[in-house]
Amino acid sequence: MPPTLETLMSRLRLRQLRLLMALDECGSIHKAAEQVAISQPGATRALNEIESTLGASLFLRSARGLEANDLGRCVVRYARLIQTDVAHLREEMIGIQQGYGGHLAVGGTMGAIAAIVEAIVKVRAEQPSLSLQVIEDTSEGLLRLLDQGRIDVALCRSSFGRRPSDYHCHGHFPEPLWVVANPGHPLVEVEAPDFTALARQTWIVYPVSMPRMLEQEFVAAGLSQPVQSIEISSTYAILAMLEQDAGVLALLPERIAQEQVRRGQVARIRYRLRTRNPAFELLWRRDRELSPAARRFLECYDAGIEGDADIC
Repeated sequence: MPPTLETLMSRLRLRQLRLLMALDECGSIHKAAEQVAISQPGATRALNEIESTLGASLFLRSARGLEANDLGRCVVRYARLIQTDVAHLREEMIGIQQGYGGHLAVGGTMGAIAAIVEAIVKVRAEQPSLSLQVIEDTSEGLLRLLDQGRIDVALCRSSFGRRPSDYHCHGHFPEPLWVVANPGHPLVEVEAPDFTALARQTWIVYPVSMPRMLEQEFVAAGLSQPVQSIEISSTYAILAMLEQDAGVLALLPERIAQEQVRRGQVARIRYRLRTRNPAFELLWRRDRELSPAARRFLECYDAGIEGDADIC
């Protein structure tokens, strides 16, 4: 039977949670004890106390060391959330005491980063001492960080989460995609290339969403052959690859592609995609209150986006 909330509040200590995170990271009692600066016997006793309090084992023990089981991964995840909340508490206390400051962590997909930066710049102009963190990742990765409490808000797609209903979603903003290539790619000069010609090319794809977009485009074109692809999860690396390799194509969000085309670093392939890229949303957890800095970010983000932003 799980322990009561009163038992957890009275018996679990922050130092114990820190040990659990170290055990998960190190996979070894010895290394985890060194990381949290206690003796190995002390770490073993602390782990036994935690498992006794929770009434269950948290780690599988083998010759290779310790590995968190399902319950252990759950407890470690909440330990990290608590650590993040304590860190934010400290930063907000400093901000209140000094009359400014605080912490804001925001994540976005490749196409959303530009909009995030615009809002961040406005927030920073008002609060120059604000501690800031901006992360680019896939929607799946960002929702994971949101669940772990490592970011306050994310500009991505809730459909990639296991439970989309866990999030407030603010606005539905389109993200048109362009097909782009090195200016020296032979298809750049073709007025209206058929997708059959594009399908024979090697494509650079951003993980998760871009491969699905290409698969849908193959289906819409009535083609069954698999696409040759290079998976890259960094906008900078995609642009660097396009700059150096004249034999690859890529899908880039219009907002990023327009600027790169204007600079002459990439060229647009004049092909209009048949499939529509799903809109992205500004998301945050329903079970967590937004910090003042996150609320101000939301206001600045709204001010920079055209169209309605509905709360759902």
